[in-house]
Amino acid sequence: MENKINFTEAAQQYKTAYDAHYTTKDLQKAFVLYERVIAEHSATQEAEYSRSQIQNIVKAVVPKQIIADAMAKLALTHFEQTVPPGVKLDSDFPLALE
Repeated sequence: MENKINFTEAAQQYKTAYDAHYTTKDLQKAFVLYERVIAEHSATQEAEYSRSQIQNIVKAVVPKQIIADAMAKLALTHFEQTVPPGVKLDSDFPLALE
């Protein structure tokens, strides 16, 4: 009996991205391919794996301080968009209690 594995399209795309990442070590190509998996198959396990692999690539190529600064800016932007009642925005401190 022949053992055949039926890959889904998401699995095939993830495998291609993974091969670019770890076999040919083309991080830029892998990054783009992982993004494609996420965009085209967002509700799959492969999309979750792709998100993790994108984080791995970011950690490998972007200096830690730049990542920390970007994450802080992202959090502040998020907070500014969801400012609760009783909190005002201040130019010196983005979130200040009234």
